[in-house]
Amino acid sequence: MGHERAVVVVGGGVIGLSVAWAVADAGYSVRVVDPTPTRGASWLAGGMLAPVTESWPGEEHVLELGSSSLAAWPDFASRLTAAGGDPGLRLEGTLAVALDSADVGTLDVLAEFLRGLGREAQHRTARELRAMEPGIGPGVRSGLHVPGDLAVDNRALLTALHTACRRSGVEFVTASAREIHPGAVVLADESTVECAVVVLAAGAWSGRLHPALEPLVRPVKGEILRLHGRRGALPVPTRTIRAHVESRPVYLVPRADGELILGATQLEVGFDESVTAGAVRDLLRDAEQVLPGIAEYALTETAAGLRSGSPDNLPLIGEVAPGLLVATGHHRNGLLLAPVTADAVVALLRGEDLPDAVRAADPARFSGRDT
Repeated sequence: MGHERAVVVVGGGVIGLSVAWAVADAGYSVRVVDPTPTRGASWLAGGMLAPVTESWPGEEHVLELGSSSLAAWPDFASRLTAAGGDPGLRLEGTLAVALDSADVGTLDVLAEFLRGLGREAQHRTARELRAMEPGIGPGVRSGLHVPGDLAVDNRALLTALHTACRRSGVEFVTASAREIHPGAVVLADESTVECAVVVLAAGAWSGRLHPALEPLVRPVKGEILRLHGRRGALPVPTRTIRAHVESRPVYLVPRADGELILGATQLEVGFDESVTAGAVRDLLRDAEQVLPGIAEYALTETAAGLRSGSPDNLPLIGEVAPGLLVATGHHRNGLLLAPVTADAVVALLRGEDLPDAVRAADPARFSGRDT
């Protein structure tokens, strides 16, 4: 295939792999540059596909983009199952719960905001919540049921994407990128990978690879715990449970095999990926108030990942220079936004117009150019 159809994707996380798979299926020659494909921040994600319960007044663009991608997820998951493996999509919805009056107030603000936008969020009493999820503790006062929010097994997703990419002819260059230029990627050993277009999808490290992104992309540390139910303990819930415990957010995301993912801290500490004892203590303490039965679970993994934050919580999807596209800055929503980001990159390569929700994520919004 000619050089004019050659694309290099820098980054082998959920965004990079989704982009590579879509671009290869669109008929391009694709290489992915990443020293450890699949093992980025998305390997450590909770797996929530939750634009509604993640939303907040002032972030309407984030909700619109997330909702458009959520609508694409069932088809995306079906195609991926056929191409690479089952990503473990769960359709049971999300419960957002509160434990004190301030937390109830936070949920009321969210519910009012969502009602104003025509989004579905159903108030539930404590009794109703426990009827839905018997393991919910007595300290939970009320909540919202958001049936439209979904969840996915992030590690099954990444494994399936990696397989789908390879089956679609994507080549993997297992090396670190040192710097990015339009049409070329310089590797750590000073060799160069040339192409027609580079797609920079290196998550939190994107700002280190191109000066235009340095002020726009920052690392946001998130620590997660993985637990597993044991014989005699209450089973994991069937739905994702998001809570505010004395105004601290915590989420619990079930897996089909009896595993439970617990997070998430958000810390602005640069590229520090250490797990602190205090974070583990706080997450377990808060989660136990929501779901007391987890005290009997096995703690199987502690880890920290670096999300890629942007100044306004919208990702950066668009052209930075001829021959250089970016797809980064997805913050908490990398898994959620994978389908819409992949479709957007294909459209950009083809010179097609983007939907309004995606146009809002153009990096030009920070440079004063017209979008």
